[in-house]
Amino acid sequence: MGLLSCRNPIVSQAAFSTLALSTEMVANLDSLGYTEMTPIQARSLPLILAGQDVIGQGKTGSGKTAAFGLGLLSKLDSSRFRVQCLVLCPTRELADQVTKEIRRLARAINNIKVLTLCGGMPFGPQVGSLEHGVHIVVGTPGRIDDHLRKGTLKLESVNMLILDEADRMLDMGFEEVLDNIIKQVPANRQTLLFSATFADEIKAIAHRIMNRPEMVQVAATHDNDSIAQYFYRVDEAERATALRLLLLQYFPESTLVFCNTRHETQQVAEALVRQGFSALALHGDLEQRDRDQTLVRFANKSVSILVATDVAARGLDIEALDAVINYRIAQDAQIHVHRIGRTGRAGSRGVACTLYSDREEHKLAKVTQGLNAESLEQPLPPPLLLDNAPMRPMMACLQIDGGRKQKVRPGDILGALTGAEGIPGTDVGKIHIFDQCAYVAVRRESAREAKLKLAEGKIKGRNFKTRLIRDR
Repeated sequence: MGLLSCRNPIVSQAAFSTLALSTEMVANLDSLGYTEMTPIQARSLPLILAGQDVIGQGKTGSGKTAAFGLGLLSKLDSSRFRVQCLVLCPTRELADQVTKEIRRLARAINNIKVLTLCGGMPFGPQVGSLEHGVHIVVGTPGRIDDHLRKGTLKLESVNMLILDEADRMLDMGFEEVLDNIIKQVPANRQTLLFSATFADEIKAIAHRIMNRPEMVQVAATHDNDSIAQYFYRVDEAERATALRLLLLQYFPESTLVFCNTRHETQQVAEALVRQGFSALALHGDLEQRDRDQTLVRFANKSVSILVATDVAARGLDIEALDAVINYRIAQDAQIHVHRIGRTGRAGSRGVACTLYSDREEHKLAKVTQGLNAESLEQPLPPPLLLDNAPMRPMMACLQIDGGRKQKVRPGDILGALTGAEGIPGTDVGKIHIFDQCAYVAVRRESAREAKLKLAEGKIKGRNFKTRLIRDR
């Protein structure tokens, strides 16, 4: 595979009629109210229709489903009742939405068969539908993998593979399962990958499975304008209070607080917890198991604040950080830039706040070189904010005493949670699998039901002890 390209074609007119689509297809789009293309459609559809592999970066609602839906339908041979297109989605809800949209787009083509294969649904009827012949399969990785293992799904005729919300599938721990599925799809195919973010994991899987893909981005990536940077002069005695005020003013869902020593990191995290905040410390004194759990909980948003040293946070790749707060100013400009660059990613605007005392003015001069530091200096938020309650994390974290060694896969956990009378797939967050245990994030309001579902149900035919990790 060649290097990724970032060429974005410019479309002079945004009408669907300018594309190489059949008259019937354009008429159907018009009847659906689709007259002008969204930016991601205008940039990706000419490439898709030309048979090019494409990486599309855009958030939910950008129109990506119609983009790949039109592409796959244009390539389909409706006279061949073989699976010609496979669409992989992270959850049953998204798979259902994608299936409905493809069926709407396919109204101009006679007798197109689209089948959804997801966990939490009876296996037998899915087998029957596959035996009758299907053109397009839309499904979740776990259930697709199950059908492949049982030999009920054949992919030798697939000429288009689509990964929708690929970042979410990787977040949920499906990378190994995805690799197993993709191995069974012919190499001579067109591959489309859509993701809201473009983290290193997405780059890695794109390099493995795609052929010279074109990159299409419609969301702004990280640049200097994507971070609101502020500096706060504080007395040493008020530093801890200043941190609380900033957290209560900005109410960030996910915050990384930088300290300069291990001891201070632990002290700051413990003080925040005593004040009602959801916080954990990350430093070199942690044992590996505790470090793993800390990183998992911060990544899956069951903890809002991670207090860390620069050394401990090295290599930390957490997307969508709302805020970075420098409890202590960095030693030099390079470290400062590295710290604050962790926020304001994936097209979102981030906040970077730096506390400094009079004794740290020489450091301030280093990190603000080239900036209008005076315009960036702010007064601390009003003390009355201390009367407000801290934000609680949106997610809770369940630990399952079974992992890779017990052959537990993300799809097994997702299926156990969302099966009959289970919680919605949209309530399930990131899934992390380790050798002897697994962690799954669920919406806080569904945590008790999810724990009960896992405790009373079975994963891989076995009962695994499950506990809700409480905030320390």
